[in-house]
Amino acid sequence: MMQCLKEYSKFVEITGYRNIAFAKAEEFLKFNRKRNIPDIEIQFFDADLIASPQHLYFAIINALQAFQNKTNISKSPAMETILYASAQRQIQKAIQRIGIKPETVNIAVTVISKSPTKLNTAIQSITHCFSSEPDDKVLEMSKNKTNRIIKTFQITDKELKTTMKNNNFQETIVNLIIERAALLATQI
Repeated sequence: MMQCLKEYSKFVEITGYRNIAFAKAEEFLKFNRKRNIPDIEIQFFDADLIASPQHLYFAIINALQAFQNKTNISKSPAMETILYASAQRQIQKAIQRIGIKPETVNIAVTVISKSPTKLNTAIQSITHCFSSEPDDKVLEMSKNKTNRIIKTFQITDKELKTTMKNNNFQETIVNLIIERAALLATQI
């Protein structure tokens, strides 16, 4: 679902796709980098390592804030988003942590644009390239996904026990990931 971030004069879309061949995603990214479409930023993530749409939403907010404050690490909001989503300061480490890889089959996508029309066109292009309709369920938490996220982000039992509220394990994981991403901004 498209959202308007008025304070940044941007529109954003966060969605996912299920059972996508890595080659198709890589082909799409290479083709669009060559075209260098102005006012459109697209980033792909391994959806099995994304702790809900909120995880990516806050990564986008942090990335746009970094550009607004001129504290960005990377040259594009799309790349800055993967840095915040991964809670890493180095692009290579960010991609290794949550970027798409040959074994990735569930893909999360963020699209940022000044224009809602361009944003919709980008989503339609991705959908056409993947020959698959968006499936936001790949962004939802599951037991299997939770375990992978805990391992990938090195969340300790102590952190979980300290921050758990109302015995909501998955919500605690989401909050810890968002907190890690927010802390990246303090590491300037």
